Amino acid sequence: MSSATISVLDNPSDADRRAILTPLDAFNTARAGNENYEPIAVVLRDETGDIVGGLWAQLYFDWAFIELLFVPESLRGADFGSKLIREAEEIIKAKGAVGIWLDTFSFQAPGFYERQGYERFGTLENYPRGMKRFFYRKIF
Repeated sequence: MSSATISVLDNPSDADRRAILTPLDAFNTARAGNENYEPIAVVLRDETGDIVGGLWAQLYFDWAFIELLFVPESLRGADFGSKLIREAEEIIKAKGAVGIWLDTFSFQAPGFYERQGYERFGTLENYPRGMKRFFYRKIF
């Protein structure tokens, strides 16, 4: 290919995303090896067995990314967040990962992650406006 045009999509579709993602994945795999993507979920269930919170992580390229962590307000302060993190860390360590990274906002729980031994490695100011987005990691 020696020529191309640029256009803006008003309502991009999943197929449009895949058209970008598929060759990017191939490029990354050719240079960094197979990412070996694996989802990890540790959940909180209520008395009826329904999932009411939990942790969702993605393991790839020998690192885990904690995408979601939620504990309902009625269960906060009872150590469920710490237990979810510890359980996920044990699973992730057993899989031979280098470490874990995550992000959180200033209005969420940065202090919680610091108490769990996570180190801040980045801050994005004004995201959302007037607040901050923090990036944390824990290396095993």
